[in-house]
Amino acid sequence: MDSPSPDIRTSVVTVSFGSGEQLRNMLGSLPPGTPTVIVNNDPEDSLDILDTIEGRDHRTLIHNQTNAGFGAACNIGAGQTGTEFLLFLNPDAQLEPDCIQALEVAADAHRGAVAFNPAMKNDRGKPLFKRSSVLLPRNRHLPRGWPPETRTVPVLNGAAFFVRKSAFDQVSGFDDRIFLYHEDDDLSIRLAENVGNLMFVREAEVIHQSGHSAPRSPEIAALKAYHMGRSRVYATRKHKLPFAGVRAIADACVQLFNPAVVLSARKRAKQIAFLKGVLSAAPIGAEL
Repeated sequence: MDSPSPDIRTSVVTVSFGSGEQLRNMLGSLPPGTPTVIVNNDPEDSLDILDTIEGRDHRTLIHNQTNAGFGAACNIGAGQTGTEFLLFLNPDAQLEPDCIQALEVAADAHRGAVAFNPAMKNDRGKPLFKRSSVLLPRNRHLPRGWPPETRTVPVLNGAAFFVRKSAFDQVSGFDDRIFLYHEDDDLSIRLAENVGNLMFVREAEVIHQSGHSAPRSPEIAALKAYHMGRSRVYATRKHKLPFAGVRAIADACVQLFNPAVVLSARKRAKQIAFLKGVLSAAPIGAEL
């Protein structure tokens, strides 16, 4: 990647796993000249599609030989950047006009804050807002829907995670041991505890087609669910939640016997994979 112009303050980092057209649309939504690092976690995908998209002078493409996991891939991408801010952006997200500018303005106005979420919505305009986390007590959960104005929040959504690079480096970035899911919760909490505040920025907007970053197949759904189970146990233990493994097993069993799951082969396979992931990380009896 060419050195960015001094007036360009933000680099975008994205992770691809069979992301195809979603990645094309995301790149097309970025302001011209935005330095962008694409980390490809699918060794079987050459991402030739990128050759047809303008802006190649500002892009770096990294092909991992194996699927490194989301957080590890983000760290690899961040290591190729040299701007003041990083925006970790999912391939199935698209920036609304002036989104990055609004995030930079908010960062300048709130010097005590180190990481930020734009206002995310789905393609029908419905607000998407991360109001809680399994790593946080219920008394820190927020109401549903976007806050009416820019404010501090307890946790951020990794689909569009804007952070000062100095703060990201200070906490050593994402935890490589979290393959997928809860890595954004973990990073949020470590940033808030060790560096500065987290903020929701109402003036910046992103469209996020949640769940479309990778191909939508039963196999991919099961793979994601398995790693969600493993990450749930690891992250809750890391943050010293009591009986983390036992609670994850109980929750997995309750979900598995939910009538909506029992009647759907796809949902049932997904919940079985989640339970397998939990059990692989939390052997029965380990915390009793």
